[in-house]
Amino acid sequence: MLMMALCSVAAHAGGLMTNTNYHIAFDRMFARGATTEIDAVFSNPAGLAWGHEGWQMSLNFQKPWQYRDIQLGDTKYEGKASAPIVPALFASYKKDRWALSTMIGIVGSGGFVEYKQGVPMFNVLLQSMLASNGILPNQYALSTEMKGKQYIYGGQLNFTYKVLDCLSAAVGIRANYYDGYYRGHVIAKDHPQLGEVAKLLLDVDQKGWGFTPIVSLAYHQGPLTLSARYEFRTKVNPKNDTNVLDAGLGTATIAAMMAADPQNAQAKLQALQAQLGAYTAPYQDGVRTRYDMPALLSVAAGYEFTPRLRAALEYHFFDDKNAKMANDRQKELTHGTHEILAGVEYDINDKFTVSCGGQRTDYGLSDGYQQNTSFACDSYSVGLGGAWNVSEKVRLNASYFCSIYSDYEKQAAYGKEIYSRTNHVIGVGVDYKF
Repeated sequence: MLMMALCSVAAHAGGLMTNTNYHIAFDRMFARGATTEIDAVFSNPAGLAWGHEGWQMSLNFQKPWQYRDIQLGDTKYEGKASAPIVPALFASYKKDRWALSTMIGIVGSGGFVEYKQGVPMFNVLLQSMLASNGILPNQYALSTEMKGKQYIYGGQLNFTYKVLDCLSAAVGIRANYYDGYYRGHVIAKDHPQLGEVAKLLLDVDQKGWGFTPIVSLAYHQGPLTLSARYEFRTKVNPKNDTNVLDAGLGTATIAAMMAADPQNAQAKLQALQAQLGAYTAPYQDGVRTRYDMPALLSVAAGYEFTPRLRAALEYHFFDDKNAKMANDRQKELTHGTHEILAGVEYDINDKFTVSCGGQRTDYGLSDGYQQNTSFACDSYSVGLGGAWNVSEKVRLNASYFCSIYSDYEKQAAYGKEIYSRTNHVIGVGVDYKF
């Protein structure tokens, strides 16, 4: 499972740093905060008090297609994210009034993305530096590419106890491992007299750990289920392991500047180096960068209208403004993330179930928060799918969901940028009751 996760991309639903879609039942219904089935291991640990007696397990796979594009003027910087699968594993054991459960999956961050044309913040920086010294874009060729990865792998353990016949509580802990990198280059080369004009080379790995305490309550009486879950803020403070960080003008370019304007060349070079230093400071070896997972409050209500028809409504609040990010970027947000989820499920017969759902995500974005290397867009998501009870022990799930994002426009120093995203996910999974 861990090897499979290492080559995956997060099929993202949830907050800025926290994913919420692990089980296929979420993808096909969304509002799963009041469930008492196997996916309650994440969505409603306290609800397992009314779940299957004995052992049960679930193995889930999702296949995402993602694009994260940046438009600057007439130039579109296309960011593509793709991977074979996103796995998640659930298991629980219930006996009488208590239950023990666990989950392994990709619990946070945004996955892998690659920009074949680089990103504006680095490309324009190098071009403007050269233009200020009389070296125009038509005098050199620009070779550029940028890619990055941010995954948070998690393993969660819960203990559930039924306090009363209608009330249960659960406590849990999740270990989170952050694994990320930035790799890329911007090289201005092939100038007739100067050869390599300027360059920016970047290769940085980031790794770190964090732990999340979790508490939850559930009330179950007849057709009604109410639940509340709280995940405490997780401090994640990975350290840079910088393999390559090289930024500056080529030696021939420096010599040409010195020859053309010997009195002012040194001051210009110092100013350029200071500008490059400000951009590359976060990637220096040994520097730590905060990627906290915010505290999360989830409340949900589920109701069984008939033995075959069920519906649920759910609310999430991610306290992003109190979760530290690089350069205190969280302070730029206007508020934490609000999510509203709703879903309905219908049993056609004893064998087949269909469901659908929707989700609205509002991040509280601002110009100061959005960056080329990490940006978000508010969205609406819709999902649908079904389940097949192959036998009393085996259930197969299948789903499709997509997110419809609102473009975000930002006025940067070098022009108006438009951030846009797309996301499509298909998934299959199998639940097994022993």
